[in-house]
Amino acid sequence: MDKPIGVFDSGIGGLTVLKELTEMLPHENFIYVADSINAPYGPRTRSEIIKFSSRIIDFLIQKSCKAIVIACNTATAAAVHDMRRKYKIPIIGLEPAVKPACLATKTGHVGVLATAGTFRGNHFKTTSDKYKDYVALHLQVAKGLLELAEKGVFKGPIVEELISRYMAPMHDKNVDQLVLGCTHYPLFKEVISDIAGEQISIIDSGEAVARRTKDVLMTNKILNTESNVQKLRFYSTMGEVALKNVLLNLFEMGQNKPVVEIISI
Repeated sequence: MDKPIGVFDSGIGGLTVLKELTEMLPHENFIYVADSINAPYGPRTRSEIIKFSSRIIDFLIQKSCKAIVIACNTATAAAVHDMRRKYKIPIIGLEPAVKPACLATKTGHVGVLATAGTFRGNHFKTTSDKYKDYVALHLQVAKGLLELAEKGVFKGPIVEELISRYMAPMHDKNVDQLVLGCTHYPLFKEVISDIAGEQISIIDSGEAVARRTKDVLMTNKILNTESNVQKLRFYSTMGEVALKNVLLNLFEMGQNKPVVEIISI
């Protein structure tokens, strides 16, 4: 039962999901892989993303992971169905929180910040079609934010200029719910909240995927219920500075500096 859960993203953004997972599943151990060398996944072809995802899952299975969380909206959209057909272990995907936003809106206008790859996904299209007669979805590819996050830049004039540009049409359309459709974007939540204003509620998928993961573990009878000190291991395909900085900000590690091992897969 103490086998770890594998979590991966195209870079550091999935750490926002990992944070929710560690809180929802305090007795589970986790291995995180940041595929920063191939980030961003958004402009990549579907076949490329399938190849990247397969290599990472192979690595995580070699590390004895009992389940996989794809903490990346773009990778989920492109590869989750293929990965579930290929592998026997449970694989949990991530999707933009469009449904709760559509149910919560009072103005009938919901904004979505995501990558082009996420917007191309079948699940996003299906969910959007379900609510299109009742809610207007305003889609925005937030180009540049992921790249800034991978460089460890979460505040400052460049970030504010980009977010202001992306939020302007949201304000014009009377949006009252904003979906952060990329796991990197919650790292900018403070700036986004300031620019969005109190009239716009901000929603991401981290907590929802943590609940789903717990449900999958219970259904498959692989949930660890024994009390133990949670162990976290981190790997990256390129660089470690930004990853370590986010780890120190998100996780209470005390005097223990996070160790990130660079891998080639």
